[in-house]
Amino acid sequence: MPPASVPPESAGPEHEPLTRGFLARATLVTAALSVAGAVLGLVRDQSLARLFGAGEDTDAFLVAWTVPEFAATLLIEDGLAFALIPAFSGALARRAQGAPGDPVRSLVAGILPRLALAFAAVGALLAICARQVVEVLAPGLPDPGLAVDCTRLTATCVLSFGLAGFCSAALRAHRRFLAPAAIYVAYNVGIVTAMFTLGGHWGVRSAAFGVAAGGVLMVLVQLPSLVRQLRRKGAEGPAAADAGTRPVNVNLLATVLLFALCRQSQVLIERFLASHLPSGAISHLNYAQKIAQIPMTLSMMLCTVTFPVVARALADGDTERARGRVERDLALASCLVLLGTAAVVACAPQLVELLFQRGEFTARDTAATAGVMRVYALGLLGQTLTGVLVRSYFSAGRATWYPVGAMTVGIIVTSWIGAWTIGPWGVTGVAAANAAGISVTAGLLLAGMGPRSVPVRVRGVLRELSRPLRAAAVAGLAGAFVAGRFAAPLAGLAAGAATVTVVFVLLGLALGAHGFAPALRFVRTRTRRLAHAVLR
Repeated sequence: MPPASVPPESAGPEHEPLTRGFLARATLVTAALSVAGAVLGLVRDQSLARLFGAGEDTDAFLVAWTVPEFAATLLIEDGLAFALIPAFSGALARRAQGAPGDPVRSLVAGILPRLALAFAAVGALLAICARQVVEVLAPGLPDPGLAVDCTRLTATCVLSFGLAGFCSAALRAHRRFLAPAAIYVAYNVGIVTAMFTLGGHWGVRSAAFGVAAGGVLMVLVQLPSLVRQLRRKGAEGPAAADAGTRPVNVNLLATVLLFALCRQSQVLIERFLASHLPSGAISHLNYAQKIAQIPMTLSMMLCTVTFPVVARALADGDTERARGRVERDLALASCLVLLGTAAVVACAPQLVELLFQRGEFTARDTAATAGVMRVYALGLLGQTLTGVLVRSYFSAGRATWYPVGAMTVGIIVTSWIGAWTIGPWGVTGVAAANAAGISVTAGLLLAGMGPRSVPVRVRGVLRELSRPLRAAAVAGLAGAFVAGRFAAPLAGLAAGAATVTVVFVLLGLALGAHGFAPALRFVRTRTRRLAHAVLR
């Protein structure tokens, strides 16, 4: 007997047909709040540089910051989301088919208590073993005591980030993007507030306390929306509460967490190697990464919205719709990140001087950070492709070890090149190793597309990627030449960025890059709507 259709009163937006208008609104919300989070992230890094400079204290905090960086990747961005969004999408599909009880609420009741207990246990273990963790992460620190204190504070984020990631995955599967997009706004507000209110008494430990407070705010900003979604449809009788519910695939959870762990291991390698360099090397690498990653973050906004769409398409058996969505995401994300990469490479000194050169952050720090940032930016396309492609591997809710293998090869490349180049190139060699390793991973993931994931047309994707890549190379050189003609950093940045944009767009259109027209419409439409929302 076919399953009954969903009653109108229980059907929600997660069951309605997907439209371009919905994607546009969801992406606009995600874009606006992601930009706000990125701006606050810059304010956070500017505050850290101004208050504590780029020396031993900030190096110690950044070693401790490895814990929240790992937790964010594992539990919010690339880990739990890859396992939980397909699980929630499947539960929503069964609800739409009229399964008895409420598969969504049963899924939450079945896995949330266990995950919370696991998160709490791991966080407690990290706090207890903080000294050993610091010795492994950065054995070259001259005085590890401060890093140990900061690590004990940041260890609390394992529990808070885990709960925030669970809420985020559940809400995105329900096509609710406002609260999940706001989590990094709340997080950075907590860190900045703690640094300015407690920095005079606690020093850089105040930033670690801010990480702990920001993690709690991540959960609180999402909790009301999640509770509303879970209350919207109750179970139909106690006997049916668990009927039709499928637990999260343990093998899938293991593979996605291991992949995320391998990907974030690049940070471990960077800081391990840089800890043997003079004081400030870890800080220069961190500031360079934070600026350079902004284009990647912005280019991934649409993929954040469409990952639940791909997972739902595969849950419904519509492989063609999933493939078309992934190929469009690849074209659009690549164009956006390559434009950002060209701008970062062209205007690196001006960007760093404007954002950080004040207080304890000197002109020498600016020069070192800008050099590192230009090299690190060469891996942004690989970072973006890895982020888009790995979603395709895990969106069907099946375990696959291929992404873990691809990431492992990338880590080996990063380690080998970093060890080989750190002597002659210093921290610049560490950045080059990062770019090379993630680019190798992206190439392997693209080469392995097919039966293991959404079957995109690899040759067509490569042919399409070559066009904006050529445009970005020329635009970056032209922008660097123009930006260097101006003594004032603001004028150089404005002229260099304008040159990059014009050259990139004209060359991209001339080369016939398919992602250009959607990218231009994407930027124009979102900018217009955002301006309307702010100025009305």
